[in-house]
Amino acid sequence: MKEQKKIAVVGAGLVGTLLAIYLKRAGHTVHVFDRSKDIRTVEFSGRSINLVMSDRGWKALEKLGLDTEIKKIGIPVYKRAIHLEDSSLNFQNYGKEDQAIFSLSRGILNRKMVDLAEAEGVQFFFESKIWDITLSTATLHEGLTERGEWHDLDYDIVFGADGAFSRIRHRMQRQSMFNYSQEFLKLGYKELHIPANPDGSHKIDPNSLHIWPRGEFMLMALANTNGSFTCTLFMPHEGENSFEQLKDKATLEAFFAKYFPDTKEVIPNLVEDFFRNPTSYLVTMKCYPWTYKDKVALIGDACHAIVPFYGHGMNAGFEDITILAEMMEKYGNDWETVFEQYQLSRKPNADAIAELSYRNFMEMSSKTADDKFHLQKKIEKWFSEKHPDKWVPLYSRVTFSHQPYAEALAEGEKQNAIMQEILSIDKIEEIWETEPIEHRILDLLAK
Repeated sequence: MKEQKKIAVVGAGLVGTLLAIYLKRAGHTVHVFDRSKDIRTVEFSGRSINLVMSDRGWKALEKLGLDTEIKKIGIPVYKRAIHLEDSSLNFQNYGKEDQAIFSLSRGILNRKMVDLAEAEGVQFFFESKIWDITLSTATLHEGLTERGEWHDLDYDIVFGADGAFSRIRHRMQRQSMFNYSQEFLKLGYKELHIPANPDGSHKIDPNSLHIWPRGEFMLMALANTNGSFTCTLFMPHEGENSFEQLKDKATLEAFFAKYFPDTKEVIPNLVEDFFRNPTSYLVTMKCYPWTYKDKVALIGDACHAIVPFYGHGMNAGFEDITILAEMMEKYGNDWETVFEQYQLSRKPNADAIAELSYRNFMEMSSKTADDKFHLQKKIEKWFSEKHPDKWVPLYSRVTFSHQPYAEALAEGEKQNAIMQEILSIDKIEEIWETEPIEHRILDLLAK
């Protein structure tokens, strides 16, 4: 018989709330602590990047029967819409014709997840500042200020779901043999906004991820259900074509007129949004181990924060929960083994999606505007349709399957090496859709 545990989840974000539902359904008492105000009562901050839900995230929701409810607040996205500097438009399907990722507002989804968790009987404690933890006893230390008086909160198990700058991980870092690294990109991001038309419709295609690739920087936009789009401008913090250069209205408007001319009519509040919303940072964080005995475990961004260019931060965190739940079912009350197997399974895959996410910025910002890259995607699509058992494109492996990220990365590297050899063939632009090319790819796959 499974023992009922008193469990604390620190962090009321997407991963923390979904984890709390899983734990509550497993029969445990679950308390969720978050230092912020209840997200259902606050205005969004203007520092969000829209989320995309793919198969890994849906799997975690489907197991609880929550997927239908979440799809109601999302928009299916079937392709990339590439906006070139001459204002022409190219489209690239993500997968097969019916395969889509879903665009979701982070704030709206987080509000929904808190509602769903409360309906399950999870208790939330907002504006509750957890400053530290005693690992050996799973005791949380809460107080109004970091240097003021604290009081103890005793639990059987604590999960740290408190993000890239986790307080729970901070305590774990002080142990011997704990490895930790963080790397900030030179890029930052700023949220912008495309409003709906007066009738509530979208100004541009809502079923595409819109990308304006410009090499060192790019703009992207994802649709919301209210007819608007959340836009994100990614740029270096310093140097030429950077946030530090865009200091006044005239410079900003001239920059957008030069590099994003087709946005003039659809982003009417450019200046207001740009100077009101903060410039945010992008960080990759890795650590190990993720657990302490049978008492404490990290999950989601608290143990593997990644940059957003594959759209898999949330999906990877939700997959953590899927694997954790599998280990809970397999090992029952043996929480030390549950935690050990969970981290052994997830660590290499978390490292792989971090690498894939970093690489995908180069694809989105530069390669999507490159003719060779477009040809590569055409050849891959053509060949994979002829031989679906022999070639599944990397993006489909990551986004439309449950293949471990580490395996997808390894297969993707093999496929890319093959494609570079194919692209080097003389006059490949003219002969790519022919039997000799098909046989050459088959030969390279057989090596």
